[in-house]
Amino acid sequence: MGNPAYVAALRLLARSELSEAQVRVRLARRGHDGPAIEAALARLKSERSLDDRRAALAIARAEAGRRGRGRRRVLQRLAAAGIADDIASRAIEDVFESIDEDALLRAALDRRLRGATTVAGDRAFARLYRQLTGQGFDHGRVMALLKRLPRATDTGS
Repeated sequence: MGNPAYVAALRLLARSELSEAQVRVRLARRGHDGPAIEAALARLKSERSLDDRRAALAIARAEAGRRGRGRRRVLQRLAAAGIADDIASRAIEDVFESIDEDALLRAALDRRLRGATTVAGDRAFARLYRQLTGQGFDHGRVMALLKRLPRATDTGS
């Protein structure tokens, strides 16, 4: 094995799927020097232990599936992980191909409404809109869904 950066990177990857950029940052934060990090990354890539496509799919599945995020938020998360735009776009298409985005949006709305069947006024409507678009859902889809809900008159709350 020899290279302590390589061993440290293997330990990181044993816990979760990470991108090359994430491994690079974590190794540097642990005090490994640049040449050792680059050698470790090259070896990991040649062994296929480190693969940005695989990491992008894992992150996208986790964000969309377990966390119920929309496309835009998943794309932001992939960018933060240092995944290249083309790889991120393909991962999002692959993951969202098998997900009903409208059902995902409705589930997110149901969690926000906590059992309520109406939106309690304009301020609550605006708050729900901000929350759902902040989760990465398409603005048009969010607006269309919210407009279908009955709204109580705004009482200033």
